[in-house]
Amino acid sequence: MSAVADTAENATPSVAGDAVQSAPPTAVPDVAAIARLANALYATPPASPYPGPGAALPSAHVFASEPAYNSVPGTPTLHPPLTPNQNPGRPALPIPESGAAQPSAHVFAAEPASRNPQQIQSAPALASGSPTGPGLDTLELPSFSRSPQNTPSTGAAAPARPMSGAPAPSRSATNELDYAAVPLSLGGTLSLVPEFDDGDLSYGNDTLAGPAYGAASPGNSFAFLDRSTAAPFDPAPKSGNGATPATKSASTPASGTPFAYAYSASPLDVSALDLNALGYQHQPAVAGSPQAISGVRPFDPRAIRRDFPILREQVNGKPLVWLDNGATTQKPQSVIDRLAYYYAHENSNIHRAAHTLAARSTDAYEDARAKVRTFINAPSPESIIFVRGTTEGINLIAKAWGGRNVGEGDEIIVSNLEHHANIVPWQQLAAEKGAIIKVAPVDDSGQIILEEFEKLFTPRTRVASFSQVSNALGTVTPVADMVAIAHRHGAIAIVDGAQSVSHMPIDVQALDADFFVFSGHKMFAPTGIGAVYGRPSILEAMPPWQGGGNMISDVTFEKTTFHGAPARFEAGTGNIADAVGLGAAIDYLSRIGMSNIAAYEHELLEYLTRGLLTVPGLRIIGTATEKAGVASFVLDGWRVEEVGKALAQEGIAVRAGHHCAQPILRRFGLEATVRPSLALYNTTDDVDALIVVLQRLQASRARR
Repeated sequence: MSAVADTAENATPSVAGDAVQSAPPTAVPDVAAIARLANALYATPPASPYPGPGAALPSAHVFASEPAYNSVPGTPTLHPPLTPNQNPGRPALPIPESGAAQPSAHVFAAEPASRNPQQIQSAPALASGSPTGPGLDTLELPSFSRSPQNTPSTGAAAPARPMSGAPAPSRSATNELDYAAVPLSLGGTLSLVPEFDDGDLSYGNDTLAGPAYGAASPGNSFAFLDRSTAAPFDPAPKSGNGATPATKSASTPASGTPFAYAYSASPLDVSALDLNALGYQHQPAVAGSPQAISGVRPFDPRAIRRDFPILREQVNGKPLVWLDNGATTQKPQSVIDRLAYYYAHENSNIHRAAHTLAARSTDAYEDARAKVRTFINAPSPESIIFVRGTTEGINLIAKAWGGRNVGEGDEIIVSNLEHHANIVPWQQLAAEKGAIIKVAPVDDSGQIILEEFEKLFTPRTRVASFSQVSNALGTVTPVADMVAIAHRHGAIAIVDGAQSVSHMPIDVQALDADFFVFSGHKMFAPTGIGAVYGRPSILEAMPPWQGGGNMISDVTFEKTTFHGAPARFEAGTGNIADAVGLGAAIDYLSRIGMSNIAAYEHELLEYLTRGLLTVPGLRIIGTATEKAGVASFVLDGWRVEEVGKALAQEGIAVRAGHHCAQPILRRFGLEATVRPSLALYNTTDDVDALIVVLQRLQASRARR
C-alpha cells in the first residue's frame, strides 16, 4: 500500500485511488462543504483496513462546542471538550461505565476489515499545516496482508501454523511507521502491531535488533543457552489462564507455570540456538509437557511501549531505560485513565448507601475482584481478598490462619530464596507461638533441592511458604511439586506470586495451592493494592485479623458477628480506586495474552544473559535452568552501587542492593548485586544500552 498526502494549497485531492476531483473554490466555502471534502479526503478504499491516500490522521478539533473526538456510542466522555487555546496533544479516551478499560483501544470502533476514519465535523481541521499528531501527515503503514480468519479482533493468538526458523525479512515502505509519532489517544498501540503474512509467522522486527550475542563464554555454565528440546503443541489450554494437566517428565520438576514459546525477541545467534526446535531447556517446566506454538499473533514491544507514557521520560538527558521491573512496573495509559475516570465519575464508599455513586463504586470494586478471579483461575470471587500487596497478604495469613493453627513446637518451612516479606511474618509467629522455622536449601545454581525440601517435613509441619519466582535471582521454582509434597505431609502450601504474576499464566487450581498472594504494582497496576487467593474451605474457618467496619454482620456490646469471606478480611474502607486500577491492568494483560508475554520475555532474558556474558569480569548470580524476568550479577572491580550510579547517569534504572533478600545473596557469599529485571515493554535496545555501559566500565577499569 502507498499513501501520499497531497496537502499543498489549492491541490486537487485524490480520494481512495479514484479520480474524485474538486476544483479550487472561487470563494470561501461554507463549513459543511469543507467538512464533506475532509471526510472524502480521509475516506477508506474498499476492502482496505487503513485510510486511503492522503489519510493523515485528523488533528484535534478546535471548536470548543464539539469534542475533539467522537465518543464511542453508549459511553461517557472522560473530559470536557477542548477550547481553542488548549493543546490537544493527548485527549483521553472515553472509558465504559462498566470499568472495563481496554488497553490500546483503537480510535476506530469497527473491526480491522471495516474500519472507517473518524469523521471531521468542521473546516479548521483541513488547514494545510501539519496535523496535531507530529509526523503523521505523510506516513505510510507497512503493507502486511490481512486475512479476517487469521486476525482475531480480541488480540488472542491466531490458529497454530508452522513457523519459519529464520527471522522475517525487513519490511520497508516509502515512510516507515513511526510509533513515537502517534498520539496515545489516537489509537491503540496494539492495533498498530503489524500482522504477518499467512506464510510468514516468524518474529522479524529487524529495527529492534541489537548485537547477536554468541554462545556462552568458556567457564560459564548456562545449560538453557545451548540445549534445546522439541515439544508438540497442545492447542487447547485445559483450564484457567492457559494451564495444562499435571503430567510431567520424571526428570523435570513441574513449576506449575504453563508456557508456550513461539518467537524471538531479537536475532539471537542461530548457530547457538535452534529456533526451529522451539523448546529450550531454559523454558520453565510446566504442569504438563513444554509447549511450542508454531504461529501466534505478533508481539511488537515498540507498540506496547506506546501505552506507557513514562517511558518517554528523559533522565540525565538520556531516554529512560526501565530495567527495575522486579521492584515495580510502570503503568499503561489505560490504567491511568481508569483511575481518573473512577475519581471523576464513581468515587464513593462501597457496600453501603443507596445512592447512585455508591452503586457505581461497589460495582467497579467487585468487578475488579471478579477479574482477579478469572486471571488466576480461582474457583470464585469470594476466594479473593484485596490487600495492600504481597507483604500484607502474607501477614494476613500468618496472623489469621497461623494464629489459630500453629502452636508450640510446630514447624514452618520456607526456602533460602525468600523475600524478607516471606520470612519476617513467620519469624514473628514462631516467636509468639514457640514454633520452629526450617529452611529449604538451594543448589549452586539457585534452584530448590526437592529431595532436601521433602526431608524437612515431619508430623509437626504445619505450613510451607515459598516463592514461585525468586526476586533476587529469577529462579522459577518447582512449585507444583512443592505444593504436592506439603500436602502429602499434611501441611498447607502458600505460594508467593509477587514475581511470577506479571511474567507467566497463573492457575491456582492447577497449582492446588492453599494460598496465592501477589502485588498489583508489580503487574502494571497502582501501588497499594494486591490480592490473596485462599482455598474457600480454609477461609471459612479463619478468623478475621483486623476489626472495623465493612466486615461485620452485627455488633452489640456483648458480641460481634462477622461476614463471610472475603468481607471478613477487608475491615474498613479499602483501597477502592486502586482495586479498580488493578482490574484495568488485568484487562490490559489479558488482551495481550500472558502466554505471549511469557514467550517474548523468555527470549529477551536469553538475549540479556548472552549480552552479560560478553562483559569481562561479570559474574551472573543464579544460573538455574528455569528463570524468569531477572538477571543478577556482580562486576569485578566495581561496587554494586558504583555500577548502579554509572547506569543511572545513562538513564538506565536497575536495582543495586540486597533486593530485600539477604539470605539468598549470603548463600552465594555476597551482600548485594546489580539486578536488571525485565517486563513486556523492554526491548533488545534496552539490553544493548545496559551492555554498552557495562563494557565501557570494564574498559575504563582496564585503563586505570
